[in-house]
Parts: sequence; C-alpha cells; structure tokens
Amino acid sequence: MHELSIVLSIIDIARNQARRAEAERVERIELDIGLLAGVEWDALDFAWKAAVPGTILADAERLVHRIPGRAKCLECGSTFDVQQLYDPCPNCSSPFNELLSGKELRVKALTVC
Repeated sequence: MHELSIVLSIIDIARNQARRAEAERVERIELDIGLLAGVEWDALDFAWKAAVPGTILADAERLVHRIPGRAKCLECGSTFDVQQLYDPCPNCSSPFNELLSGKELRVKALTVC
C-alpha cells in the first residue's frame, strides 16, 4: 500500500513547513490529487487515520481537491477528459495524447498557527 508512504510524506512536508513558519500546529491542509495519480481513495483514508494521530496534522482539517484527467490530442489538437492514461482522442481516435492534468499529487496549502 503506497498510500501509507504518501501520507507519511505529507506529514513530513507539513512538519517541515510548520517548523519554517515557527508554528506549533496545522489548522488546515489542502491537497491536490489527480484522478490518474494511482491513489486508492479508501486506502488513503485508512492510512490517514492510522498515521496522522499524534502528529502535527492530528487536528488539521483535510481538504482534498480531486483533479480530473485532461489530455490534448497530438494529432488533431483537441482537448478532452480522460478516465485512464491511454484513452484515445474522442475526436480522431488517435492514441497519441499529451496529459494536461490528472497526475497531480501535492500539498497545495497549509494553514498554520
């Protein structure tokens, strides 16, 4: 389950950023997670509940922005939603696409005090 390592990395980022801001705790954390990032949502929630107690994120509100998959066709130039990495272009059926969004996995913002 790589979701636990993701959560542990998020805790490290929050701890380091709070230390830099000379803050004692995190009130809110915002995450950008793409729908194509390979994250299992239930496993992420389970890992969060298991790993966060006793850390700087213990009492933090967690807000997750789920970023949809978008791609641009390299043949016809149209942009479209994708559900999987290799979805063909709905306009020309080309399999050659540039992924524009959906693989994000980042801490977007922290509110500390």
